[in-house]
This record gives sequence, structure tokens and C-alpha cells, in this order.
Amino acid sequence: MQIEVLPDAAAVASRAAAIIAEHARAAVQSRGRFLIAVSGGHTPWVMLRELAKEDVPWQGVHVFQVDERIAPAGDPDRNLTHLRETLLQNAPIEPSHIHAMPVENPDSQAAAADYARTLEELAGSPPILDLVHLGLGPDGHTASLVPNVPVLQVMDRDVAVTGVYMGRQRMTLTYPVINRAGYILWVVTGAEKVEALSQLQHGDTSIPGGRVSRDQALILADQAAAGKGDPISAV
Repeated sequence: MQIEVLPDAAAVASRAAAIIAEHARAAVQSRGRFLIAVSGGHTPWVMLRELAKEDVPWQGVHVFQVDERIAPAGDPDRNLTHLRETLLQNAPIEPSHIHAMPVENPDSQAAAADYARTLEELAGSPPILDLVHLGLGPDGHTASLVPNVPVLQVMDRDVAVTGVYMGRQRMTLTYPVINRAGYILWVVTGAEKVEALSQLQHGDTSIPGGRVSRDQALILADQAAAGKGDPISAV
């Protein structure tokens, strides 16, 4: 696992966009498509706006969701709402290539199984995504894999439904499909993440983020999250 520490959240978003674009170009050139799963959050929405400006072979890009709140269509709590505002409205990606988690289905377990089948249709069986973008919460959670919940133990499914967390039940990718990804890109910003980021760097499996594969993984952090002033460092 490597880490790059950048001056601020804007620099992190820009660097993340450039890395994703590079991976997209390489994947489309070699295999004809690029399969990415993205997480939500303020810095990621800036990242996606920056990605829309990059040289990306959009015709071959397919975007999946790492997780989603179970809420009505268009709800501001939905990651999809922001994904459409930041990427779909600014980049020439095919709307059908944004694969939304079907959280409006009242049968959430069936919906999770449906999304797992969508992953298999495009990414193989078992599905292997080219890149998974992750964030990190102050409590060490990533995706909707939060501390001390049953979904952390799910190893036989790639998509699962969680209990209520911060007011919403959620659908999330699970460890197996995240850990099979060709590349994992962490975007971590904000001083409230200092302790969790240190735990992540040291592979502390007491936090959910610490159980994500460290192979082919890069953390992009701002100086506030890293709690240091160096412009770039590595572990």
C-alpha cells in the first residue's frame, strides 16, 4: 500500500481524477472497457467533476456504485443523485453505463442479488472490477462496511444490505468483490480522519477499512488527514 499526501482536498480530487483516467485509458486500450466502482462524499464529487475534464475513452467506461442509501429516487441522500450531477451531466458517458444500485426495489435482498448479477454480467464470475474507489470515515468505515455490524462477515455474496447507519439502511459491495479489484484507490480528506488513516496505513483490522486488500492500493490524503506537512510520502 502506498500513500501520497497532497496539500488539500482539491489537490486530492484532481490527482484521483488523473489516476482514474490513466487506468481507464489502459483498460480500454487492452480490453475494450473499464469497470470502476465509486463511493460518495464531498471530495469524490469534486473528483468526478475533474474526471469529466480528463482524456477518458468514455464509450468503454462502466460505473458501478460501491454503496447506496436506501432512499427514494432523486433524494439528496442518494449517491446516485450526486453521481448524475457530477459525472453524467459533465462527461459524454452513456447513461446506461452508470449502473445504479436498485435500492428503490422494496425487496432489498432481491435487489442486492440483482446487482450482484449485473456485476457478473459485466465483470465475470466472480466479478473483477478494474478499480474500486473508497473513502474512509472517522470511525474507520469504508463503503457501508461500518464497525460491529453483521455485513462485515459476509463472504459468500458480493452485494449485501446493511442495517440502519446514520439514519438510513444501505446496500453495499462486500469485502470479496472489493478485494478482487485490480486496483484500490482511497481518497481520504479532513482532520477528523487522522486516527483512522493511521490505522488504515498500519493494516489495523479492528477497523473495517483495515480489512481491505493492501495489494495494488494507493491512498491519496490531504495534509489535514495525514496530520503532517510533507507534500508527498510513501509507506
